[in-house]
Formats: sequence, C-alpha cells, structure tokens
Amino acid sequence: MARAKLTFKDINLTVNAPVGARVIDISEKVGTGIIYGCREGDCGTCMMQVEEGWNNLTEPSVV
Repeated sequence: MARAKLTFKDINLTVNAPVGARVIDISEKVGTGIIYGCREGDCGTCMMQVEEGWNNLTEPSVV
C-alpha cells in the first residue's frame, strides 16, 4: 500500500500514513493533540495549514 509522509511541525514529528488516511485519525493514533469538534471538518476547529504537497490531496468530503 502506498504511504504518505505527514509532518506535525508544532511538535516536530513526522510519520508515514496510508494514502487516503484522515489527518485527524493519524493525529489521534500518534497523540499529537489536534483539537477537533465534529470529526467531519464542518466546525473548523481542526483547521490546519498544508505547507507542501497540497496538490496531492483529494477534495474535502464527508466520509
């Protein structure tokens, strides 16, 4: 399975994640502490900045 590199700059942690994984799921798994409210991206609590690789992302969707 293809992997993607995900870096949480605020805590200086880089992890490999399965392509298609949700950032919030990876965050919970590795304990980065991203705050969220709805788990669907609707409330905006978990807003983040993609600094590199944004062109590899799929359009936001409800899973």
